[in-house]
Amino acid sequence: MAAVKSQPTRIVIVGGGYVGMYTALGLQKKLRSGEASVTVVDPQPHMTYQPFLPEAAAGSIEPRHVVVPLRKVLNRCHVVTGRVTKIEHADKSVTLETADGHVETIEYDVLVNALGSIARTLPIPGLAEQGIGVKTIGEAIYIRNHVLSRLDQAASTRDPELRRRLLSFVVIGGGFAGIETLAELEDMARYALRYYTQLKPEDMNWVLVEATKRVMPEVSEKMGVYTVQQLEKRGMKVFLDTRVKTMENGHVVLDDGTEFDSDTIIWTAGVKANPVLRNTDLPLDERGRVRCTAKLQVEGLAGVWSAGDCSAVPDLSRTEEDPTATCSPSAQHAVRQSKVLVGNIVASLRGKDQKDYFHKYIGSVAGLGLYKGVADVYGIKMKGLLAWLAHRGYHVAKMPTFNRKFRVLMDWLLAFVNGREVVALGQINDPKAEFDRASKS
Repeated sequence: MAAVKSQPTRIVIVGGGYVGMYTALGLQKKLRSGEASVTVVDPQPHMTYQPFLPEAAAGSIEPRHVVVPLRKVLNRCHVVTGRVTKIEHADKSVTLETADGHVETIEYDVLVNALGSIARTLPIPGLAEQGIGVKTIGEAIYIRNHVLSRLDQAASTRDPELRRRLLSFVVIGGGFAGIETLAELEDMARYALRYYTQLKPEDMNWVLVEATKRVMPEVSEKMGVYTVQQLEKRGMKVFLDTRVKTMENGHVVLDDGTEFDSDTIIWTAGVKANPVLRNTDLPLDERGRVRCTAKLQVEGLAGVWSAGDCSAVPDLSRTEEDPTATCSPSAQHAVRQSKVLVGNIVASLRGKDQKDYFHKYIGSVAGLGLYKGVADVYGIKMKGLLAWLAHRGYHVAKMPTFNRKFRVLMDWLLAFVNGREVVALGQINDPKAEFDRASKS
């Protein structure tokens, strides 16, 4: 009598960001034919390489080249575009809502939680109405068009108060995202002013507000001080150990008494684990992250794995000094964790031993606009052009797929030869406005 062939193991990955895409990519390369099926669920049909969002917002990179289409690269996986609303491990099921509103349930044998993080907001009056984040490609495109359209409006108005408001740009949060966004946008706006004879660089008011006493805690304190000095040399104002009290109607009030009006308020003050995790039966820590072992398994649950910003993974490089230390929410950890995750899932399916995740912090790089940067790698500190080259080299190396690497390199080459693109395409925010106006005339 012929043996009945067992069904492939059903692996479901919730989230198509760093961890989700890299894990699916690794699994489709390592799994044997018929060994397992892989399904990836995410609200977006693409993965966004977030470290390049500031450059996409500033016109150095074409926005489409910052995203990786999931269906194209995960050609051996099943990609579902939908938003996960519930995970019930007791029933081994994931509930999701698709774009057309219908609810679907997917069953699994192995679950990978890669839901990632969202912007961490605070109850500041006006933040919900006035603020915009920098976590999606849509936000990067909007910010680019918005900043350039403020220059257009400022050059056209005769009202000095309105011009000051239009030319005031605020970034709240002094981490990597905030610093790079501020520096890249200011660089773009300064470049664009050559085409606005009515405006001068000193007319612009670029402001960074950071609640702690230093920027970019990932680099040395000396490099953080250098970064602030470089921003201030370019005329930017940096408020450290300062908090925003209110931003209602664009009127920004800081807790040191400073007040001004701004039409552009960008929020980059940290992230928090995806709140969908509260609607699961997975074990969570006090910060809403999934509790994990060093092998990236969810504590106490067989067949459930987790990594990235939404996961409390022990940081074995620091546990001797702090037994409770967990990995920070960074792209560096997410990419490396996904590699260990792939190996451990395959090993688990084949009855082999799994490995602990161990990654010692090697340093950080940050861009401060064209030809400017800071870097602190293996204790070697770099500034200016060399750091800028290290920043670009590191991130293009980490950009997934050769296709996207090549496109980003070509964007940089074209920008070097032809300069930045400094045209606002504000119509994309309301593409039907002109048609509606025509239909009423």
